[in-house]
Amino acid sequence: MDGLKYILTIAGSDSVGGAGIQADIKTIFSLGQYAASAITAVTAQNTCGVRMIQAVDSAVLSAQIDAVLEDLDVDAIKIGMVYTKENVATIRDSLAKNNYRGHLVLDPVLVATSGDMLAKADFLNVLKEQLFPLCTILTPNISEAEAISGMKISSIDDMVECGKQIVAECRCKNVLVKGGHSLGDEMTDVLVSLDGTCRHFSSKKIISENTHGTGCTLSSAIATYLAMGFPLEEAVAHAKDYVYNAILAAKDAKVGHGHGSTNHFWGLEIKGNK
Repeated sequence: MDGLKYILTIAGSDSVGGAGIQADIKTIFSLGQYAASAITAVTAQNTCGVRMIQAVDSAVLSAQIDAVLEDLDVDAIKIGMVYTKENVATIRDSLAKNNYRGHLVLDPVLVATSGDMLAKADFLNVLKEQLFPLCTILTPNISEAEAISGMKISSIDDMVECGKQIVAECRCKNVLVKGGHSLGDEMTDVLVSLDGTCRHFSSKKIISENTHGTGCTLSSAIATYLAMGFPLEEAVAHAKDYVYNAILAAKDAKVGHGHGSTNHFWGLEIKGNK
């Protein structure tokens, strides 16, 4: 497997397979690279909602991360749902212990597509203090960006100001404020960097119920493209194109009774069932 890039995803497990670790692994392999994983929490969920979340013991999480980083030359790490402040500290300590210096993409998963909370209330400040400064890029949606910054977002200009506030206060290098959950016919994401530069990424909104795991998919795609050597803006652009086509390919599918998954394999030639 010469030439493959190695991406480690540290996130929760989704029993219905549309988000979390499962979405990350599908995304990374669909883009032709190698996925390793460390599970932070086990969820019982389906397309209709989250029924139960059980955090993984910190020692078990640490052992998973160590096992991967001691064996593979990891090019990028994606962090998704962490869930507890204890696991935030575990991830920070494991990265430091293994002297990890590669790309780090953090999707601050706070709320599921169904509206269910995926984080404990007391852990956001710990996440901001201990992991945000380590990030290559942070990828909050509008509601997450509001929670992180304390700002109310009602326009693209607000997204820009929110991004500037987050990079300044949280000491992270880049923030992609995602506008996909906003109303209107167009989706606009705003990339704000610590050096003051700002770029907008816009696309037509796809009307679909199958958007479960889009945030997980985008962040793992960004991590994969960064691992492949693309500059940040290009990595974001390619990742957004991948997610757009994954949503488009699944918009008429019927997966479960709620918010179904995107089609991570839209770019692969797969033989149909007889």
